[in-house]
Amino acid sequence: MSRPAMNSRYGSGKKRSRVMIGIFSALALLLVFGLIGACSDKKNTSGGATASGGATTESSVVPWDYKIEQAKVGDLIGGDMTLLPNNDMLPNDGNFATGDQVWVLSFMTAEMKTGDDGKNDVKLSGWTPLKTFKTESAAKTDMSQLKTEIQTEVDLIGVYKTQYGDKHRDFAVVSMPSGHKVKQPISDERYTAIKDKKRVKIVLEEVHDFSNYDLAMSKFRGWAE
Repeated sequence: MSRPAMNSRYGSGKKRSRVMIGIFSALALLLVFGLIGACSDKKNTSGGATASGGATTESSVVPWDYKIEQAKVGDLIGGDMTLLPNNDMLPNDGNFATGDQVWVLSFMTAEMKTGDDGKNDVKLSGWTPLKTFKTESAAKTDMSQLKTEIQTEVDLIGVYKTQYGDKHRDFAVVSMPSGHKVKQPISDERYTAIKDKKRVKIVLEEVHDFSNYDLAMSKFRGWAE
């Protein structure tokens, strides 16, 4: 066979080979992208809540409590000071000196989560110092604006009894102004007195947020009747 004929045959063979390689490469890429897409779809549809349904959780952070305690001023750092023994840092607005005894107002918040089943999950924060005072009376006056007790009337969700052997317990469930429900054990006498009522009088404590007074958490503190 002449050299030109051999070159022509070899060239056409190479061309066919390149075409076959291109076809196989395209098929391989399509297969790879198909697998990736399937894995992606599986990942997006597994676990958690989706836009069309699934479990939902509502979460909010509310003021929970305040307290007053005494501390000693430690190091002075610029316009700030540390409070012993925990070395918490606050602005030195009262121009205190190292070693001075001060009264500290601290606060605590609560993260409240309500699931679609209506159950509440409460997670309390640690205590955080908020403000310092020269006297305990000044600190108590300030805190009295943030924690107030009032008497009010609320909806009575209902009362019920539980029985175990020859013993029983009575409970009442009321709806607080903040929207959450509170269950309290009650005596047989109170059970009889309120079992047919729709609303009852209670004592509640309102804990207000120091930076947004309109944000408050109401706590059950007893019966007013």
